[in-house]
Amino acid sequence: MKRRTTAAPSRETQACSEHARIAAAAEWCGQRGWQPFPFQREAWQAIGDGESGLIHAPTGTGKTLAVWLGAVAAGWTAQPLRVVWLTPLRALAADTAAALAEPLAALAPEWTVAVRTGDTPAGVRRALRTRPPTAMITTPESLSLLLSFEDAAEAFSGLRMVVVDEWHELLSTKRGVQTELALARLRSLSPGLLTWGISATLGNIDEAAAALVGPAQRSPRIVRAEVPRRLEIETLIPEPMERFPWAGHMGMRLLPQVIASLENVATSLVFTNTRSQAERWFEAITRSRPEWKVALHHGSIDRELRTAAEEGLRRGKLKAVVATGSLDLGVDFGPVEQVLQIGSPKGIARLLQRAGRSGHRPGAVGRLICVPTHALELVECAAARQAAGEGASEPRRPLTAALDVLAQHLVTVACSGGFREADLFDEVRGTAAFADLDQTSWRWAMDFAARGGPALSAYPDFARIRERFGRWYVAGPAMARRHRMSIGTITSDAAVEVKWLRGGRLGTVEESFISRLNEGDRFLFAGRTLRLFRFDGLTAWVRRAKPSAGGVAVPRWNGGRMPLSTLLAAEVQALVADGPKPGQAMEEVHAVEPLLATQAAWSCRPQRDSLLIELVASRDGHHAFLYPFEGRLVHEGLAALVAWRIAQHTPATLVCTVNDWGLQILGRQRFAPSRVSSAVSYWRRMLSPHQLLEDLLACLNGTEMARRQFREIARVAGLIAGHAPGRKGDRNLQASAGLLFDVLEEHDPGNMLLEQARREVLESQFEYGRLSGALERLANSEIVVMEPSRLSPLAFPLWAEQIQSRLSTQGWLERITDMARELEETARCSSSPEGSSIRRR
Repeated sequence: MKRRTTAAPSRETQACSEHARIAAAAEWCGQRGWQPFPFQREAWQAIGDGESGLIHAPTGTGKTLAVWLGAVAAGWTAQPLRVVWLTPLRALAADTAAALAEPLAALAPEWTVAVRTGDTPAGVRRALRTRPPTAMITTPESLSLLLSFEDAAEAFSGLRMVVVDEWHELLSTKRGVQTELALARLRSLSPGLLTWGISATLGNIDEAAAALVGPAQRSPRIVRAEVPRRLEIETLIPEPMERFPWAGHMGMRLLPQVIASLENVATSLVFTNTRSQAERWFEAITRSRPEWKVALHHGSIDRELRTAAEEGLRRGKLKAVVATGSLDLGVDFGPVEQVLQIGSPKGIARLLQRAGRSGHRPGAVGRLICVPTHALELVECAAARQAAGEGASEPRRPLTAALDVLAQHLVTVACSGGFREADLFDEVRGTAAFADLDQTSWRWAMDFAARGGPALSAYPDFARIRERFGRWYVAGPAMARRHRMSIGTITSDAAVEVKWLRGGRLGTVEESFISRLNEGDRFLFAGRTLRLFRFDGLTAWVRRAKPSAGGVAVPRWNGGRMPLSTLLAAEVQALVADGPKPGQAMEEVHAVEPLLATQAAWSCRPQRDSLLIELVASRDGHHAFLYPFEGRLVHEGLAALVAWRIAQHTPATLVCTVNDWGLQILGRQRFAPSRVSSAVSYWRRMLSPHQLLEDLLACLNGTEMARRQFREIARVAGLIAGHAPGRKGDRNLQASAGLLFDVLEEHDPGNMLLEQARREVLESQFEYGRLSGALERLANSEIVVMEPSRLSPLAFPLWAEQIQSRLSTQGWLERITDMARELEETARCSSSPEGSSIRRR
């Protein structure tokens, strides 16, 4: 009997079929009232041609369909697991699934879409392993977990494409490194795999694309959307405008204008920069308009409450939602007509991202209203709007040499059938994160995973992989289970659950906040005024309390220190120095012109090519105000460094305060010599980039800071288990990590995780790379030393910060208000400069 064979379709036949499928995708779009943009057609063709790359397009222009319809039109059969779609947030998964499923009935009815994240019920997760969908939406953590199962090679063998949504959110983090390693693993399991990223706000597109596809692919396709995304950005300007502001002093002064803005449209998103700020603004809005349906959304609120807010927003049933960055990404809320940004956006990309949440559909107008919390933020809002209009955006640099993530990945791969060391070394080097990995670091990572390094080799719990017949496997089933429970790089501070006394969960707050409250104390959380009934170390049991005009505590979460980005800081300094560009009207800068004019009269305006230093004597002592315009975190490191160097030169007790524009150092004695040349020379020595690392570690107790940072590294690397809210082990996590740090420092000082802890703490706390660059810039800049006879408008907020930190609430507020009133009166009465100055390069 002859076997019947079927000839493979010719290249011409395949091309015709592909063109037909692309035409069908375009027709589907047309049936919904819009025609595909050129960038979408370009992406469809590139995917059909087997290319990998990155799509960079404004929010609301159809990036998702640019990738997804390309996959559908590629003609892949509906075998299990053809596409993996990575999302940075579990909250985006359901909306993404709905968006992907919509065109399938018309274009690929045999395809299926499913979600697999940590929120997916256990029964559904088991079903997905036995009957995988055509396309699976998941997170980096869940993907790594799937890659740890023994059937991973078989499960992913038919995979044709991976899509990384919102790649810019992952790129410069350890989650990005984890994603890169997972992509490299998938490329090994499925040769020829296509990789596509989606992003709306990136200043280094080529670098981001190269990190996504790996160094082996030298020229990834960059698809740029030449689609004009119309944005209308304006700023609420308070009346009257003070010349002597301080952080947050406007408080709720602009609340009436915010209410009026909300009243004019059906649905708005109100973004804040911190969860504490979100709680206060939600409470203020609902108190002003109790008849409005308003919701609160941030990461510490219980998931059910967040989901209810998202659903109400999606259906247009809410007047407004007050949110933090928890709603920055991807979720498509069609009814949102405008966005309000409380406080400075602190970054150009963040402004664009949040503005794009309104009018989130092709052709629609995005509208954003900035609500400054003090006068200087008017300049920041104007600078951000100007830079956004010019197409600028901050770069996101890929993270490299995260050895704790590599150590975790070694165990993950060992769980899934083992690996040969040479093969995995080449695979890991195929990522941008570890392209420069040398044999010394690799051998250290292997030894660390195999026995915990020399200091921990006597303890079996740290021996997580072992070699058998030339392959490395996980040490045993129990070790594999323990490892799978801790996969991931997301870390957080110890938290406790907040629950109603009669049942029901509200969310989590940090243990450090709740432990300071006494039973009966009131605090604001999840949009409610609560009274603490009992705290048992695991759970804060609460009752509802009546709101009152008196003060009420608001939880403060770590992570709220959001500095000005480098790019925005430069734009702000340019506006302060030169004002708007010729022919460009800026209401915000016009509004603060009296402030800047007083600054110029009493001292001078900071210039881009120089560093302004103001020396002022007051009843508090001798103040030095410096204005580098490098952002809060850099200024914290710089203030500590300069104060330490001053104290080394002349022993003294010094106090430092910082903001995004500058820093203050306060002492009882005068710092610099009075002679012109000596003063400039003195400050050059204090600001020298020489021995920066050594001096910074000395003045900051670098060992103690690294010990605290080591907790996060130890958890990712598998040395300690992560915590869960409401578990007794939370309070002992830092102690356990600290003990391990001490053991390694004494018995294994060459452990590479110790050096990583020191490096990370400097970068996370003070943006060390940016600090180093700032000192190099200042070393080549003119130093302008002024000695005004009173606090200048730019010095006042730094002085107020210092007063606020050392006096009681009533005391500091009264003193700051009195000083502001006195300076305001002086400014009105006098228009001539007062005080002497020293100016010298």
